Amino acid sequence: MRQFLGIVLFIIVGLITAISIGFSSLIPSLPYPYDDEQDGLGEEIVIRFSFVVAENTPKGLAAQRFAQLVKEKTGGRVKVELFPNSILYNDHDEVKALKNGDVQIIAPSFSVISEEVSDWMVMDIPFAFANLEAVEEAFNGEIGAILFKKLEDKNMVGMAYWSNGFKQMTSNKGPLLRPADFKGLRFRILPSRVIAAQFAILGAQTESILFNQVYRSMESGIVDGGENTISNIYSKKFYQVQKYMTLSNHGYLGYGVLMNKTFWDGLPYDLKALVQEAMDEASVWANQIAIEINQKQLEELRASHLIQIDELTFEQKKDWMSTLNGVFSEIESIIDPDLIQSIKELQHKYASLPPEN
Repeated sequence: MRQFLGIVLFIIVGLITAISIGFSSLIPSLPYPYDDEQDGLGEEIVIRFSFVVAENTPKGLAAQRFAQLVKEKTGGRVKVELFPNSILYNDHDEVKALKNGDVQIIAPSFSVISEEVSDWMVMDIPFAFANLEAVEEAFNGEIGAILFKKLEDKNMVGMAYWSNGFKQMTSNKGPLLRPADFKGLRFRILPSRVIAAQFAILGAQTESILFNQVYRSMESGIVDGGENTISNIYSKKFYQVQKYMTLSNHGYLGYGVLMNKTFWDGLPYDLKALVQEAMDEASVWANQIAIEINQKQLEELRASHLIQIDELTFEQKKDWMSTLNGVFSEIESIIDPDLIQSIKELQHKYASLPPEN
């Protein structure tokens, strides 16, 4: 009997062993312990950057530099996708797209931002900046800080100020050397009450036209002229549809690089620091390259003789400044008076007129 029970027990143990070995692949395995440090590992964060100008302009080159630096500094964890030439949004739509989170970064002109926050019009005041030192102080000082602060309740964060250059006047009707030369002409402008007031004082009419439609509007005669930087005149070939250019330096075209605030606040702290570091480095490079590009392309325009280039004399510039000083009375009720006072102090500090010979 004992022998029989021993045999049965041996058979039962054998069967259990065979089952556990032979069918173990059919038994579901238990899940691995959760490790929150691995959550999201390998996921790429994409920042879509929309802008309205070409890739070979100061803004386009700065955007490319920023994208490359972000890739390097984050080890590829963050990718910046670039959309130049109004591929996604034009001047009128890009701020709304940013606020809604349809894109994460834009770099609109001060004039475009002023449609959303009127105080930004202070940057369009004629002859606000006497030289590049004055521009740099505005960007990096109290004026720049105040303007960025005013964006926060619009779901936007100011990341940096990028330069394009001083604006020059162009025309297809004749040289623009005196305020009277503007009378009766029609100019394309950015959407800014300050710029509109500037041309109204000069006796000219204005049209707010999207940047990617400016060439056609000049070619067809919808407008007689415009105000643009050397780099924009060169890259968009406005010299083909404009006969005269005045080196007036009457205004400055710069950009506020803006991030969607909700997106920015949601970035992990370490990545946020690296993206800002990339932006800071790109901005220093960008603002220097803008100077070099404008200088080089002015030399090329001079050499080409494709457009007549005149430069304001000391007396002519004094005449322009005296006439356009009336803009202040047009904007005092719609711009923070402290900002207007800061611009006036900046004008005084850097002496907007060259010394007499």
